[in-house]
Amino acid sequence: MGKLTVHALRAVLVVVLTGTVFVQALMVWALATDPEDGSLPLTPLRVITILGMVSAQVALVCVWRLVTMVRRGTVFSHAAFRYVDGVIGAIVAAALVWFTVTALNAPGQRDDPGVTVIMGGVGVAILGVALIVLVLRMLLAQAVARDVEAAQMQAELDEVI
Repeated sequence: MGKLTVHALRAVLVVVLTGTVFVQALMVWALATDPEDGSLPLTPLRVITILGMVSAQVALVCVWRLVTMVRRGTVFSHAAFRYVDGVIGAIVAAALVWFTVTALNAPGQRDDPGVTVIMGGVGVAILGVALIVLVLRMLLAQAVARDVEAAQMQAELDEVI
């Protein structure tokens, strides 16, 4: 990975992390100061928003750690699995949060159930991203196994020479 790519990715991660912290702070402030007028269940939606931001933050931190491992050349190790699993867990958590929002929104969409169907489709797409990352995890597992095998072969070759 080039330095420009790493710096650009880290800049994006910092901006997104700052944005999620800002949204969380606003939601906590709204929970503490803004009374509900009874027309919409805002408190559950605000709590769900805070939880959704937590899942995004977990994924961001895990990606940051993986980028650090790539720069150091240590990404093909068993330590990387912890962070990839963190990303997968965060994506699944985000999908569950989205399905919760869909369920809370569904009663208000009785006249237009297409919105609920579309929201459900978005949740399934989020789970699809988790499955893609799972496939990438399997590729990482194969690469780590090949790296270990290559190191063993190199050690045997060094003994022969």
